[in-house]
Amino acid sequence: MFKIKLNNMLFHSHIGVFPEEKVLGQRIAIDLTVTIKNEIQQDQLDETVSYAHFYDIIAAYIDESRADLIETLAFDIVKLIKQASPDKIEKVKVNVRKLQLPIEGILDSAEIELEA
Repeated sequence: MFKIKLNNMLFHSHIGVFPEEKVLGQRIAIDLTVTIKNEIQQDQLDETVSYAHFYDIIAAYIDESRADLIETLAFDIVKLIKQASPDKIEKVKVNVRKLQLPIEGILDSAEIELEA
């Protein structure tokens, strides 16, 4: 068993509860950790999964999504990644950070972490 991680993927999204967020969009950051069931016996891609494919799945989803909540993004991303290679993936963990918050206060981000 081993883990594949994609760290601090940055995307421009049109998610959010407020109308301005849907129109203007905002930056989000995503971290992905995928636990793989098997071990590598040979130096062959078919023994593992493609992290480039994971990135493409997430990028396509973010481009299309108009969800209100980053919680929705987290649940959908976990589901999509698991569906990519269900026979090889044991667990998926995703962190979704909203980097520009429409609230008053001093903070870097709001974050959701989901592991399933």
